Amino acid sequence: MAVNGFPGTLQALVTSLSLRDEISADEVALVEGLARRRRFLHRGEELVSQHSQPGESCVVLSGFTAREVVLADGKRQITALHIPGDFVDLHALLLKVMDHSVIALTDCEAAYVPHRELLRAMERSAHLGRLFWLSTVIDGAIQRAWITSSGRRSATAHLGHLICELYRRLAAVGLAEEGRFSFPVAQSELADALGFSLVHVNRTLQDLRATGLVSWKGSLVTILDFEGLARLSQFDPTYLNLVKMPR
Repeated sequence: MAVNGFPGTLQALVTSLSLRDEISADEVALVEGLARRRRFLHRGEELVSQHSQPGESCVVLSGFTAREVVLADGKRQITALHIPGDFVDLHALLLKVMDHSVIALTDCEAAYVPHRELLRAMERSAHLGRLFWLSTVIDGAIQRAWITSSGRRSATAHLGHLICELYRRLAAVGLAEEGRFSFPVAQSELADALGFSLVHVNRTLQDLRATGLVSWKGSLVTILDFEGLARLSQFDPTYLNLVKMPR
């Protein structure tokens, strides 16, 4: 059950924004000063519901979450993975009606910021507004990379590319190091993210382990040779925009 509580720190969001540009003390204060409510969610709970009209946008504070589209026949496609520091639905500020839902892949914590608060912050700092916009632009870049993997990479390269991406994103916010990160998702969830059947996921995991580039035991993923995995997967991190530049 989700529980409302006292506002959690937005340091994860500050860290994510500061990866791409310098953030002033005043801008940090603006972010930390945003009114919000905190929710604790169990695995499988919805952070945001499809067809809802949210008046707030949600930042992941801990855990893994995913955007999902569920078809009328019950089939599901996970279209994005989100980690601490990510806005999962900042686009709702302009789109108004959600065309997908966002679910917790693990127990997680999230902060919900009213749209009026976001607009107030953007009016006070055009630069902060551009950084919020940048986060949605990067979401689009990640979506293009996923589409390319789905349409043009082999199954092993597709999975390898996702592992490279997750490692770089998690390492950037201090949640992965020395080639290791925790990814406690079920194979069925991995299948829905890759667009594979369960049998295909299992076979692809075996094939990837056989390369000697990756070890995956339980929830612990260890990249034994990042450069080798990047070559296999044709992974180019440009789309993640992990470069600090004036925006």
